[in-house]
Amino acid sequence: MTRGLGGKSPANITHYLKGVDFPASKSDLEKCAEQNNAEGDVMEVIRALPDEQYESMADVTKGVGQVE
Repeated sequence: MTRGLGGKSPANITHYLKGVDFPASKSDLEKCAEQNNAEGDVMEVIRALPDEQYESMADVTKGVGQVE
């Protein structure tokens, strides 16, 4: 069985953040991912993001790069 997107990749993480309203706090991102049924490894990455205000999905992707 193959999965469409790979685990902790930025593309997979942004997939689970569809519908989030920017600017968004880290807790806003967590809530959105939970509502989109994000997998455990995706939630781990989101919880590890710097606790700051994110202005766009590009900011989130940059934060994911800092976590990895």
